[in-house]
Amino acid sequence: MASPHYFIAIPVPFSFQSLFSTWQKQLREHVSYKQWPHQEDLHITLKFLGPVADTKIQSVTELLKPIEKINAFSVKVGNLGSFGNQINPRVLWAGVEVNKGLLELYNKVEEALSHVGFSKENRPYRPHITLAKKWTGVPFKTSIDELAEKFKEKYAFDVDHVVIYKIHPEKSPKYEEIAIFKLKRGDLAGSIN
Repeated sequence: MASPHYFIAIPVPFSFQSLFSTWQKQLREHVSYKQWPHQEDLHITLKFLGPVADTKIQSVTELLKPIEKINAFSVKVGNLGSFGNQINPRVLWAGVEVNKGLLELYNKVEEALSHVGFSKENRPYRPHITLAKKWTGVPFKTSIDELAEKFKEKYAFDVDHVVIYKIHPEKSPKYEEIAIFKLKRGDLAGSIN
């Protein structure tokens, strides 16, 4: 039997799950995708692990404990964007601004996991919140550029924990929290820079 798939991510807080779920409902009127993530599954990926044996996931959990020494921080999210061809992009997302706190967290996760055989990512980090993926082939009623003009609000939320998720492809929501790492609480004021 194949090992389950896992990834490490920042969960989207509940109030923002509702916000982006509303974006998804509005977007469905203009674009056609096979997958619209459940609002409880919305997240900012730090590292996709793929299939991992139960014994190895315990090592991953141990290696990630030091990230709890990182200070909690805020991120700005919003602005609609896409990956792939602008006529039929494969992914629609809400953007996440890279800042010092997010980059520190990402780099610590990459570094920790390199000790148990996970290759470091060689592309620049492009944080985002996936809203839809797998285009159906039905032409868009509205262009991506026009949609981006309608969904350009930005918001900020606090990042105070990180989660290892196990993927259950047949369920909805499909991500199960396996381990939670609480970041150090400090003064979050002004931490968006």
